[in-house]
Amino acid sequence: MACCEDNVQRQIDEIEALSSIYGEEWCVINETAKIFCINVSDPSEQSKRALCLQVILPPEYPTAAPPVYQLNAPWLRGLDRLELANSLEEIYVQNLGDSILYQWVEKIREFLTSKSESADADIQKITEETEVDEKDEFFTDPQCFQHNLMKMSDFIMFEDEELPPVKHGEPITDRRSTFQAHLAPVIHPKQVKMVLNKLYENKKIASATHNIYAYRIYCEDKLAFLQDCEDDGETAAGRRLLHLMQILDVCNVMVIVSRWYGGILLGPDRFKHINNSARNILVEENYINSAVEPTKQMGKNRRVKKDKRPEH
Repeated sequence: MACCEDNVQRQIDEIEALSSIYGEEWCVINETAKIFCINVSDPSEQSKRALCLQVILPPEYPTAAPPVYQLNAPWLRGLDRLELANSLEEIYVQNLGDSILYQWVEKIREFLTSKSESADADIQKITEETEVDEKDEFFTDPQCFQHNLMKMSDFIMFEDEELPPVKHGEPITDRRSTFQAHLAPVIHPKQVKMVLNKLYENKKIASATHNIYAYRIYCEDKLAFLQDCEDDGETAAGRRLLHLMQILDVCNVMVIVSRWYGGILLGPDRFKHINNSARNILVEENYINSAVEPTKQMGKNRRVKKDKRPEH
């Protein structure tokens, strides 16, 4: 009880401090439910990058649980989203029991600045290289230059880890919404980024309303699982997908479920379709009921309670 009272007071103090620091950037969405958001922008005058961080403070925060958060920005997808999410979660792990929202906001601001500087550096580098030898076909032919630049970036990215093969499941359609699962074997977090990067090369997948994913990697040296998930705007869907993979006891695999919203709300059925499409592709690729690898055998079925979370 004392712990809960301490959390309440610490949340009040943190909210007052953030409101004072960030002024109009700080917004109270629902004070009773402890839902807040802050608009974070790059301090650079020339940059137009901005991001909205929405947080829900559970009763256990900050002593025993992190804030529930969502990152909202039209440009933040794929690898950028994964990189930023990992940074925020690392801050939480390194500051267990502490109030961390200020650190999160400043990390996001630092992230926005780095992305702007990186984009400027790339433009400058291309400009300088183009001026080196205007007669070289590699530089003078825009199509040739773009093609070779992509090849070089692929080589750098895949130099240490191999891009895993990506499999695609059968789509499930319900009331004009379509769900399709994708699967790739992964043994290293770098491969998670590679798979996402590969999938986002497909314009249809990149344009999906949500690309929910989860992965589990077994680390033999630590005798533990490295696992993570991403909702991509579909609240709690990533956590549910990861929970399914834990129940099925699958490892060294990543599952992504793309959803194209059809304009009709599906309610809790959307979670059923996400999990069913994920389970189907795990069965098709022999990650379930495998007699060869005990780590891939199915665990006991557990019912996942349906809830009435807002649908996006």
